[in-house]
Amino acid sequence: MLRLFVPILAVLAATAAAPTRAPVLVELFTSEGCSSCPPADRVLEALDAQAIVLSEHVDYWDHQGWRDPWSSRASTLRQEAYARQLGIQGPYTPQMVIDGRVEFNGSEGRRALDEIAKARTRTQAEIHLTRNATGVEIAIDATPHAGNVYVATAQESAESQVKGGENNGRRLRHVSILRSLKKVGTVKKGAGFHGTAEVAADAGRVIIFIQDGDAGTVHGAAMVEFRPQMNADTRR
Repeated sequence: MLRLFVPILAVLAATAAAPTRAPVLVELFTSEGCSSCPPADRVLEALDAQAIVLSEHVDYWDHQGWRDPWSSRASTLRQEAYARQLGIQGPYTPQMVIDGRVEFNGSEGRRALDEIAKARTRTQAEIHLTRNATGVEIAIDATPHAGNVYVATAQESAESQVKGGENNGRRLRHVSILRSLKKVGTVKKGAGFHGTAEVAADAGRVIIFIQDGDAGTVHGAAMVEFRPQMNADTRR
């Protein structure tokens, strides 16, 4: 298994030289209590240079000997909504979802690269983000698709020393850990959107995306990073 996985990471690293992240949303449903998840966490980290990624930690592994410090019921409910929308039997880990369109085992790095490449060819909404005194201003050009506008905040990265469960004794690393997700508005087909999302100055990553319903197709995404002394507009 490891012999197959290492070359996949090498391929991901070799293709991660894009100057900016593509406006493609890659979500990984994961858990520190799941022994199959660390390889997928590493795949997500390798993808971080070329797409907008979110690590969403579910809570249904928390009773197996280790409570994931990043887990939340909200992430579990979001994954369950994807299971219904995508017509699969139920949630599992590690599960990767790209632009709300396709799902597969999050350890499949080559599949992830293929799906991101397909997503790049689709017409997506143009989302422009500008930092202001209270958060971020959102400007969406006339979009070819209607949808809900969501704001997610994510911690840049973190590490845990696991002391129980299936990963007992392992030190695990995560990137772009989802901390909050809320709907801030809607946009109609052919229309634009302007609004302001209030976020803390130390919010980390702020990701805005347009999605059908609460777990449908994603029609555009953008990200701005809230770091000290950062004062530049971001368009990704």
